[in-house]
Order: sequence, then C-alpha cells, then structure tokens
Amino acid sequence: MSTTTGAKVKASDIITGVNRQVITATGTWTKPAGAKLVHVQVQGSGGGGGGVAATIAGQSACAAGGGGGEYAEGWSAASALGATETVTIGAVGAAGAAGANAGGVGGLTSFGTFITAIGGGAGAGMASSVNAHVAGGGGGTGGTGGDLRIPGSDGDSGRVYGGLPSDVARGGASHLGSVARSSNATSTGAGVAGTKFGAGGGGGVNRDTAGTPAQAGGAGALGVVVVTTYF
Repeated sequence: MSTTTGAKVKASDIITGVNRQVITATGTWTKPAGAKLVHVQVQGSGGGGGGVAATIAGQSACAAGGGGGEYAEGWSAASALGATETVTIGAVGAAGAAGANAGGVGGLTSFGTFITAIGGGAGAGMASSVNAHVAGGGGGTGGTGGDLRIPGSDGDSGRVYGGLPSDVARGGASHLGSVARSSNATSTGAGVAGTKFGAGGGGGVNRDTAGTPAQAGGAGALGVVVVTTYF
C-alpha cells in the first residue's frame, strides 16, 4: 500500500506581509487593503496615586498607589471587522491633589466593540496620622471580548505605623507597564507617575517633620491599542 504526501504549505505562502500600528490617541483605525487576519491588543489606562496632607511633628502620611489597567487581546478575520473601527484610549487616572485626596480612576480603552479593557482603580489619599492605613487602587478587570485577558495589579496600600511611613505605595503594574516606584519613604515626595503603558501612579509620602507641605500623588500611565494586520 502506498501513500501520497501532499505539498507542504509554508507560512510565507499564506501570509505575505505584516503591518503594525501602535495607537496612543483616540481616533479611527482604517482596515488596510488586502488584510486577511488582524491581531488586536488593548491596554487600559492606569489609576492615579493618592496625595498626602501636610505633616506635624510625630505624624506622617503615606498615600496609596493607583491600580494597573487591564490588558486584553484577540484575533479576528479581517472580513469580520468594519472598514473602520473606532479606537478609544482611556484618560489616565489623575494624580491625587496635594492633601488627603484620592487619585483618579484610569479610563477604559477599546477597539470598536471587539475588545474593551478597564482602567486601574484610584489610590486613596491620607491625612497626617500616627497610625493609619488606606487602600490601594484595584487592578483593572471586567472588560469584554478577546481571546486572552490579564487583570492589572492592585496598587500598594499606604500605611503609617508609630508615626512613620511603613509601606511604600507603588503604583500597580499592567501587562504592558511595569510597577511605578514610590517616593522615598524615608523622606518626603510626590508620587511617581505610572510607566508606559497602563501602569498606576505611586502615592505621595510625608515623613514626621512639622511644617512639611502637602504632597500630590502620581498620575497613571496612558493605555494603548496595538493592531497587527497580516496580508
């Protein structure tokens, strides 16, 4: 009995070209002529870290970090997408204003109705205190669509114990953005902004020095949509 082996099919016989677009501002994606397959990556924006109040002697303040945005990706036949698709890049979570003020929630990022990804939660602010704890922003979760979905990391909580900052409130990581370092908890400083793409901002820190002014938090990082088209 003999068998016949068919001709081998190479990837280059099917896919003849690749185009990648990194979209960082809200707008419209236009499907390229001859597109066969489309891979879409969507990263939600990061939440903002909280601000801290001015301190008095014997008290400190350490605000919480913002959460990282959600990430999602998916594949689609090009024919299943419209000739154009609306791309929305969610606003960054605003930095908490100087004082015991929470940061802002990161905005939702989307590619048409195909995929949406939720932004990270806001980090809480903190008043000057001897002992206190405030919650970090939650990592983004709850978007729709796609084949793979990765929640953002929670922002660190802020904590003061015995009149000193005992936690350093870093912003949460996203799939496309690393953890934002916090201010130096042994001194004083505003929160550090989140890193590209979609990471949360760090919380502000104030050590126990009388008359130290209030500090702001760090803003979250902007999300992104990456569209890779195969021809």
